[in-house]
Amino acid sequence: MFGFDAVIDEVRFAFTDRYGGVSQAPFAELNLGSASGDDVQAVAENVRRVAHEFGVGHGALIRVSQVHGADVHHVGPDADLTFGSPMATADAMVTTRTDVALCIRVADCVPILLADPVNGVAGAVHAGRPGMVAGVVPAAVNAMRELGAEDILAIVGPHVCGSCYEVPAEMRDEVVAKVPASYAETSWGTPALDVGAGVASQLAEAGCRVTDASRCTIESADLFSYRREGKASGRLAGVVRLLP
Repeated sequence: MFGFDAVIDEVRFAFTDRYGGVSQAPFAELNLGSASGDDVQAVAENVRRVAHEFGVGHGALIRVSQVHGADVHHVGPDADLTFGSPMATADAMVTTRTDVALCIRVADCVPILLADPVNGVAGAVHAGRPGMVAGVVPAAVNAMRELGAEDILAIVGPHVCGSCYEVPAEMRDEVVAKVPASYAETSWGTPALDVGAGVASQLAEAGCRVTDASRCTIESADLFSYRREGKASGRLAGVVRLLP
């Protein structure tokens, strides 16, 4: 179920793999993407299983409708924890609550989990190429600081690597003009982007401590990859919880 799972200073960080769920092929098994075309009840059961593993209720595994933007959703004391309630539209979340887990879903984009354990603030970010350029990472860090975060640990999870993420040369030039660290070439010598390196540079610039827990989604058969599987790809997740 978890390709990475660690408790650091009373914060649990995890990235799921594709095992331990009930989805059938081609979404087998632990697909957490409600918009992927998978059976709705199967996805709901997969969400329930991850929530249970994190020790929270079904509706307390907080998800958002991700649109490759830079909006940040604050999961505050009045948040609706009813499973199936409408999701906020955002690409990052922040909270000070210990009874919820933040869940960001990806299938090649970069999942980033954030926490300041001392001051009790957590965050989760979905950063694809558009979101990185739009500044979703610094927006999430700023939102955490507004809630009192100071020393923030950021863990970067599985995503398509720079050696595999081929893009047109013009697109690379446009992105690198804004995020220079994202410059890359594929292993076969064509223009590429390394979004993981780009967001890591943004995190460092924002004063975060960065830990790399990534693997390439295209190269790893136990992970979902939209570029490898197309519309039949499920979604893995990054999940973070401040432990009580």
